[in-house]
Amino acid sequence: MQFTGRSDVVTAIAPGRRPLSIVYDLSNWQVKFLKLKALKAAFPPTVPICASFLMLGTSYGFMMSSRGFSPLYPILMSLLIFAGSMEFVTADLLMASFHPISAFFTALVVNARHLFYGISMLDRYRGTGWKKPYLIFGMCDESFSINCSARIPPDVDRGWFMTFVTLFNHLYWVAGASLGALAGHMIHFNTEGIEFVMAAMFITIFLNQWMESRRHSPALIGLIASGACLAVFGPDRFLIPAMALTVLILTAARKKLEVTE
Repeated sequence: MQFTGRSDVVTAIAPGRRPLSIVYDLSNWQVKFLKLKALKAAFPPTVPICASFLMLGTSYGFMMSSRGFSPLYPILMSLLIFAGSMEFVTADLLMASFHPISAFFTALVVNARHLFYGISMLDRYRGTGWKKPYLIFGMCDESFSINCSARIPPDVDRGWFMTFVTLFNHLYWVAGASLGALAGHMIHFNTEGIEFVMAAMFITIFLNQWMESRRHSPALIGLIASGACLAVFGPDRFLIPAMALTVLILTAARKKLEVTE
């Protein structure tokens, strides 16, 4: 049996069976005990993410300060948007002319992977009650990776475990962005070139996925599509066409790519 869901609902999960919800009348101390066990189980897997989020979030806060934004901007954006790569892109969108449709499609394409994350997490999020909206909102790459693959102990509430994982990662990112924003506001130095942190982040993600994957055809398709759109549309307008073309080619070639996997 594995605990999951609301504090007064325990879901028994057996291999090959649908979740069976059993309602218990838990006292306050029992609820607190379940939460504490879930918190202790959720913290260790997020420690490596803490280091990376603090560093990257601090860079993001510094970058926003170097562009003249008030510290409130990165602090509130990290709290309310919580989409690392999109937050870096948003800095450019805020400084450009007002194009809401372009901004909408940019956000949609940059975060399109979350559509597949959400589908794969439907069963895991079932029965989590009021925690489900926050789990959906806070599902970044790192939280998805942990919640999708973690071996949760049988005596730990699954819903609270996933909630604490998401909350920890959210707090790490907000803390990093806030630290960078405040430090950038108080410490003045030459920040020329700090905006390259966004390019460095995407290059690191690309290289990491390249090394971990045995199939490089999707990455090559993205590189070729980006290069072609850069040549046709120029550096200021190639992003959305490149992403759209990449998604179109990958969708059309999906069956062939699955065969060669």
